Amino acid sequence: MTETTVLELANNTLRITLIMSLPVLAVSLIVGIVIGIIQAATQIHEATLTFVPKILVLFLVLALLGPWMLHNMVGFTANLFANLPSLAR
Repeated sequence: MTETTVLELANNTLRITLIMSLPVLAVSLIVGIVIGIIQAATQIHEATLTFVPKILVLFLVLALLGPWMLHNMVGFTANLFANLPSLAR
């Protein structure tokens, strides 16, 4: 296994990790900002108020994007296992 192969594998792994986590993190950030603006406007500073909407929205995002995420992960894993004999050299 050469350095180029290791770096390519690490690059692909990081790329698929970012692709998988970006929708969830972006939605969490947007919901957090919206809740923060609402809290600032109404002067209700309850710490637990941000968790329930975030959890509900994240469950919705995972339910909607779960099949797409699973498809990408299965494709990445199948490609990795298919190329495993050539990577071991």
